[in-house]
Amino acid sequence: MFRLVCVNCGAEYDQNEIIYRCKHCNHLLKVEYDLDTLNISREEWNKRPLRLWRYKELLPVKGEPVTLQEGGTQMYHLKKIGEELGLKNLYAKHEGMNPSGSFKDRGMTVGVSMALQLGMKTVACASTGNTSASLAVYAAKAGIPAVVLLPAGKVALGKIAQALMHGARVIAIRGNFDRALEMVNDLCIKEGLYLLNSVNPYRLEGQKTIGFEAVDQLGCVPDRFVLPVGNAGNISAVYKGLLEYQDLGFIDSLPKMTGVQAEGASPVVNAIEKNLDVLVPEKNPETVATAIRIGAPVNAEKALAAIRNTGGCALSVTDDEILSMQKDLARKEGIGVEPASAASVAGIKKMAEEGLLDSDEKIVCVVTGHLLKDPETVIKQCDPPTEIDADLESLLSVLH
Repeated sequence: MFRLVCVNCGAEYDQNEIIYRCKHCNHLLKVEYDLDTLNISREEWNKRPLRLWRYKELLPVKGEPVTLQEGGTQMYHLKKIGEELGLKNLYAKHEGMNPSGSFKDRGMTVGVSMALQLGMKTVACASTGNTSASLAVYAAKAGIPAVVLLPAGKVALGKIAQALMHGARVIAIRGNFDRALEMVNDLCIKEGLYLLNSVNPYRLEGQKTIGFEAVDQLGCVPDRFVLPVGNAGNISAVYKGLLEYQDLGFIDSLPKMTGVQAEGASPVVNAIEKNLDVLVPEKNPETVATAIRIGAPVNAEKALAAIRNTGGCALSVTDDEILSMQKDLARKEGIGVEPASAASVAGIKKMAEEGLLDSDEKIVCVVTGHLLKDPETVIKQCDPPTEIDADLESLLSVLH
């Protein structure tokens, strides 16, 4: 029903082989389905609950999946922010409403299910936080051990708390995320652990369902799909999924894939602006948005293709712009997200203010993680609670 194919040279690999990159050219792999043979229809899907496994025919798991009923996340019409920006059709798909509080659950339900399908006994990842939390949750559900490597002092406490509570072996290294990824990759190859970073092509199969759901919720293809970019797996995954939707005849066009990075960690933006074939890593990425503080995104090759093939773009926003939009989403729309999530809407605000958008565009911004993922950053931005004596007079004095 499916096979692993190199995105560069087209070499094919058996679906039961434990492999993350092409043996011939070291490029990334993708999952290809024989779409003509799949017995699926939109009508059948529409009878099922709006959840990730609604789309099981376009996922590689054969048996019962390891699931916590992920997917089916809310799509919000950003009326107030949209009105301020002159955008009538601005939407946010809130991936922070997944079980562990981020979009990573979509990849992990598939990735951990595939680990069991392939007979793997232990799963592992490097993480800026959300991946570790999600891996720990799904490994616990599956009853298998999880090992996670984190950059010491660079991960929000809410995410570390999740990984610890769900029983993962958490190891903090004195280095950045890119070094952690190198180390966990070497560990998995040497010790036979199953790597579940987004270099694993099965991870992205789960994440592509964001695009399926957005189209089904809107009832049409958005003109523009906007995502924060860290390791670049999400924008790559959504593009792949929508290509499959198009090949199946379910849609007849693709949205402009638009990636937003933090100014201090923007190698994809640099590659797009300079029309580079190969991304130049950023050696010392830095941003308050810890989830996208990545200088060498492993899925850059796929992400650049997604942006270029759809006539999309990549842009960067400052930390101040990210934090300002985080507050606007909370106070104007009632939507609480972590800083990296706000980058997508901050990018649209920047484009609107520069006159780069049509007022009639249907725009879907993916907000990737819940507000409570990073409470420390929230506390630093907001005034502390007002403390008073326990009497009515004191209460009235601070309210007037």
